[in-house]
Formats: sequence, structure tokens, C-alpha cells
Amino acid sequence: MIPSSHAGLPILGFVRNPWSYYVSWYAFQRSRPQPNALFQTLSKNGALNFAQTIEQMLKLDEDEVLLDHVLQALPNQYTGHGLNLPNFALAPIRGSGLGFFSYLFRYMFGMSVHDVNVQKSEELRGQLPLMLSSVGSVVAAQAVDYLKTAQPTNVSEHGDIASYYDKSLLELVRRKDALIIERFAYGGP
Repeated sequence: MIPSSHAGLPILGFVRNPWSYYVSWYAFQRSRPQPNALFQTLSKNGALNFAQTIEQMLKLDEDEVLLDHVLQALPNQYTGHGLNLPNFALAPIRGSGLGFFSYLFRYMFGMSVHDVNVQKSEELRGQLPLMLSSVGSVVAAQAVDYLKTAQPTNVSEHGDIASYYDKSLLELVRRKDALIIERFAYGGP
């Protein structure tokens, strides 16, 4: 979807540990007065717990009925806020073998994920200045200082990541999100 006028520009991005992503996403949605349509559908309007909701999310590619319900709940176009994932953009997850987060990763960065510079979000503070410098941007000392000292923002409140997973769900994430886990050498919680 990059306009042809920008097709030659470098693509930089960050990815996070899938196990952490699912906990953060669930905790954030659960805390909202009006969770997004994806959460409402996958959790049966909050009736399912973390493990049940995330298992559904991880198996969207293979559960035809559930995926159809999710697609019906999502908007038909980009909204410019929130998840900003229209139904037509998620539809190709069907039969892909990918977990939700790996699907999003591929959706954002394309099929040839090796043509972009993506780093671990846990290393953002140190990597961002290096990434920007590598594409010819001048990174001011004040920006580097800010990255080193700024308090974390957009942080969801949840317990220890490991406490959310049983062995079965750990392995399901490992299998369905192998694309990210293997490429970025993520270990489980």
C-alpha cells in the first residue's frame, strides 16, 4: 500500500515478543469501557478468560466460522484509529497457518520481511537512533537522551507474562507465531 512515490524509501519497524503482545492486548482491551470488535468477538463479549480468548485468536486461520464472525464485526474500510484493520485486510489469514500477531507482522511489513529493518521493541531505545542513522537521518543528541530517560508510555497493566500461560497455550503461540519467534530469537515467558 506504499504509494509509488515512496516505494524506494527505507522501511523501519519494531516488533514485540508474541507472548507479551497477547497479554498486553488482552489486558488493554479488558480494561476498556468499550473493547474493540475483535476482542468482543473473540472473548464472547468478555465471557472468555485470557487463555480461551487467545486460543481463539491464534486459531483464526483454521476456524472458518469464528473468522467469518470476526470479519463481520470488523469495519469494511480503514478507520484511522484503534486496531485499524478492516475485514478485507484480515480475510487472508484464512488457511495461512499463522497466528494473529505473525499475520499482522506480515501484513504490516509484507511477504518479503527480510527487505525491511525491523528490530525488537524491547531494544527500541538503543536501536532507533542506529536505524535512523543507517538511512541517513541525523539524530540529535537531545533525541538520544530522551530515548534513554523517558518514562514508558502506552503501558497496559497486567501481571507477570508467564502467569498467563499454561504449557498448551505456550506451545500454541510457539507454533503459530514461529515466524516472529524464530526470526527474532524470542524465548517464551
